[in-house]
Amino acid sequence: MPGLLGKKIGMTSVFSAEGKNIPCTVIEAGPCVVTQIKTVEKDGYQAVQVGFQEKTEKHTNKPEMGLFKKAGVAPQRHLAEFKYEKEMSLGEVLTVELFSDITYVDVVGISKGKGFQGVVKRHGFGGVGQATHGQHNRGRKPGSIGACSYPAKVFKGMRMGGQTGNARVTVQNLQVLKVIPEHNLLLIKGSIPGAKGSIVIIEE
Repeated sequence: MPGLLGKKIGMTSVFSAEGKNIPCTVIEAGPCVVTQIKTVEKDGYQAVQVGFQEKTEKHTNKPEMGLFKKAGVAPQRHLAEFKYEKEMSLGEVLTVELFSDITYVDVVGISKGKGFQGVVKRHGFGGVGQATHGQHNRGRKPGSIGACSYPAKVFKGMRMGGQTGNARVTVQNLQVLKVIPEHNLLLIKGSIPGAKGSIVIIEE
């Protein structure tokens, strides 16, 4: 089934039937419109492209305008493709009711950027050595990164400090707690990657 694009609203908590307080993320999922249908005969694979959040023609380039005019929809700010099996038509509106009978979903988002970070924060290193016995300023350093005689090089993939966050992250098998169709809201158990207001992809 096709998924939806949505916007992360924030986090809250709800009470289960047993009285447990469950933390959850609130997502404004859809409504999305079908902007393009790809077929095996023409494109080599079967998929549906959906758009989320309208934008003005002023901020839309000509190739995009041709795509939207062909579909008969207003220009869309965000686009995504999903595999699908059933028949769909251009301009069809997909709402959060798609997930009414779904128990678990996968959510894709862009994690919060944290800039340049060291190995302790980036990879969870424990630090080197003790805090005493002459230890000066190496508590959060990575330690040795390779031999000096042989092979006399640093192997690819060595975990070091560097840019952290701001990457595409997929979290799988998140439980759908509640669907609120009248407000296009989806309540998902736990946290999802991204800051408030960021765009996420929800798929089964």
